[in-house]
Amino acid sequence: MLQGIDVSNWQGSVDWADHADGGVAFAFAKATEGGDYRDKWFARNWNGMRESWLVCGAYHFARPKGDPVEHARFFLRTVEAAGGLRRGDLVALDLETNDGLRPAQVARYARRWCRHVERHGRVRPFVYTFPSFAQNGHCAGLSEYPLWIACPEKPRGLPLVPRPWQGWTIHQYAQKPVDRNVFHGSRQELTRLGHHPR
Repeated sequence: MLQGIDVSNWQGSVDWADHADGGVAFAFAKATEGGDYRDKWFARNWNGMRESWLVCGAYHFARPKGDPVEHARFFLRTVEAAGGLRRGDLVALDLETNDGLRPAQVARYARRWCRHVERHGRVRPFVYTFPSFAQNGHCAGLSEYPLWIACPEKPRGLPLVPRPWQGWTIHQYAQKPVDRNVFHGSRQELTRLGHHPR
């Protein structure tokens, strides 16, 4: 299994070379939230991951009350401004809050965001979520997207898999002092799930 981490502005400056030396093979950095928040550390993280030869991932924190297409465009523009997607790069939708909406509305937002990114970014997003959030119906219709499941209460590589998924792709198994993940496969298999330019 490949070792990975994920970061956001909460981590501040990240020593990517140190993580790479420690066996980290892939990482996700927060890029955007909603339609107007850019993580101030994203560009530095994106380039730091790249320079350390990690499989690079960018994620968007979903705010389902907003317009999913506008949010997807904002996310893709932010990634482009930081250097853009290269072959094998990963993207993800962080789906963990409902903004007071019903599960069906949250799921509709997520499907539309994912479809726009898939069509215009030429990459199928991962969906990051928690078992309880998914089991309440917030992820309906998302089973075609690889599951990145946050399940630190279970042993590494043995997460709960909520409906509508049949299996997991990335397991976030620890959240302190940094979020730690494993991918069930090789580096080549992981980059195969990433961006593929025309």
